[in-house]
Amino acid sequence: MIKLDPFLVLMIAAVAVASVFPATGQAAQIVDWLGTAGVMLLFFGHGAALSRRAILGGLKQWRFHGFVFTTTFIIFPLIVQPLRLLPNALLPADLSLGFIYLAVLPSAVSSSIAYTALAKGNVPAAVCNSAGSNVFGLLLTPMLMALFISSTAAGSVELDRVLGDVVFELLLPFAAGQAIHGRVGGFLTARKHWLDNYDQSVIVLIIYAAFSKSVTVGLWKVLPVEALLFAACLCTLLLLVVLAFTIHGSRLLGFRREDEIAAVFCGSKKSLASGLPLAQVIFAGSSGFGMIILPIVLYNQIQILIGAILARRYATKAGFPEP
Repeated sequence: MIKLDPFLVLMIAAVAVASVFPATGQAAQIVDWLGTAGVMLLFFGHGAALSRRAILGGLKQWRFHGFVFTTTFIIFPLIVQPLRLLPNALLPADLSLGFIYLAVLPSAVSSSIAYTALAKGNVPAAVCNSAGSNVFGLLLTPMLMALFISSTAAGSVELDRVLGDVVFELLLPFAAGQAIHGRVGGFLTARKHWLDNYDQSVIVLIIYAAFSKSVTVGLWKVLPVEALLFAACLCTLLLLVVLAFTIHGSRLLGFRREDEIAAVFCGSKKSLASGLPLAQVIFAGSSGFGMIILPIVLYNQIQILIGAILARRYATKAGFPEP
């Protein structure tokens, strides 16, 4: 019997509720304010929980980190560029913009580490790489978005405003959390599920707010079912291409099996936890916000499913019993 992921159910419920009962007027302003406050507290919590050793440790494996960094922030963005050539009827402009945004996001932290551990890979390298990817990604993602879409009609990124908002809403809370890590880090690490549950709650709130805005301006009238299914197929294809690149690239570079596993999962995953809060800053006020974040929501679920299958295959081939 297939067991549904409760988080997936909540995300679908948020979209459904927003489609029937979208927040409008003053209610929409309150939801936006709650989302901003929730994101700031989220990054404060991650700053307080994340060990400096996890961020700085493992930097000696420069070939491994260079390969994953290149895959995350250079190869993946280049792979999606041909999608901009597709006709608007097949891939609406805001949805195309969403794929560009998906491509420039940092790696997912928790799932990269969890699947690396499940597959018996190099967990310390995965911890360092995924944490570093998210810290650098707070600045790299807005700059890459500005670079890739500055000459398109799909939209533009006001880099000065975005970087200011990123510093105020994300980096400063994260730094404040790091300042008190020594006092509360152990407490939060022992209760990691608290932070995980809060992460998911904030993400669900952001999804509701995003789809409320988009539904109000007619999202489902301009996004046919065919485009939604096509987007899901594109997300699956992108993931398979990047997985193939990281597997073969790791072997060409002569990585140990443990390092290959970490590179595969860190290099192929994209962070929903960082992606949605960053999107709220970068695309503030965009009426197409719901469509823009759709690729990362779809990709997140697909990477979880395929990642679980791949991790079990790695573990089984290594001689470990299938979990």
